[in-house]
Amino acid sequence: MAKTQLNVRVDEGTARAARERALARGMSVNRYIEELVRQDTGEVGHTFVEAAADFMKQYEAVFADEFGTEHEGTREGRR
Repeated sequence: MAKTQLNVRVDEGTARAARERALARGMSVNRYIEELVRQDTGEVGHTFVEAAADFMKQYEAVFADEFGTEHEGTREGRR
């Protein structure tokens, strides 16, 4: 999808909050604002799926280490 630049002026407190929230979520301020607009316009489901996919990409190795690569539904010591 093509991107369009949008310049927005906000007070320093709002800018600081946006930076902090984006950092806490591990994303750029641009992406954070884009996701807020998508949520506000009814694209919450799409945004959720994108965030879940990003999460899985980021933590794929952790899940593989913890649960293995087989999909048996069990873990050593648990059933």
